[in-house]
Amino acid sequence: MFEFIKPALWAIAVITTLQFFGLLSSVTYVAQSALLKTGVMNFRAEPLKKDKPFDYNFTIKDMNGNKISFHEYRGKVIFLNIWATWCGPCRAEMPTIQNTFDKIESSDIVFIMLSIDKEGSQAKIEKYIQDKQYSFPVYMPSGYLPEQLQVPSIPTTYIITKDGFIASKKTGTTNFDTNKFRNYLLELANN
Repeated sequence: MFEFIKPALWAIAVITTLQFFGLLSSVTYVAQSALLKTGVMNFRAEPLKKDKPFDYNFTIKDMNGNKISFHEYRGKVIFLNIWATWCGPCRAEMPTIQNTFDKIESSDIVFIMLSIDKEGSQAKIEKYIQDKQYSFPVYMPSGYLPEQLQVPSIPTTYIITKDGFIASKKTGTTNFDTNKFRNYLLELANN
């Protein structure tokens, strides 16, 4: 029985050591990036169910501190990604989001990259975005987030329809840089 415990103890020791030295996030970033390239993590749309209306009753703020009511995005298809700078899987999927953002040309689709880094981290978030040369819009919560957005793990991405329903919710690293995903967004925008 002890031979089964030994590998588990080694795994715990490795993970603990990586966490202690602050390397766990980097290791998960590299692993997730490699998996993204295989196509295993490509976005897959589920059939649209209109039973989960989205709760627009919250406020976000841009990197300059300007507050924006989420109600302003009603009537648009919303790509809402919840992430943080310290999250390796979040960082791994960001290039696929940037590529999709660059390729989508529709005023009916908005991208909201919502960082849940702790309050006061704007400079850290801005530096990360600038270093990576991302141009998608980045925000932070301004106050509370509705229960729907109280997610147990990140990254979590919501696709919200123009009529205010959650079309998709993806948790974990996802490759959004596919023609299939872009066509999915455009189809939602044209309905």
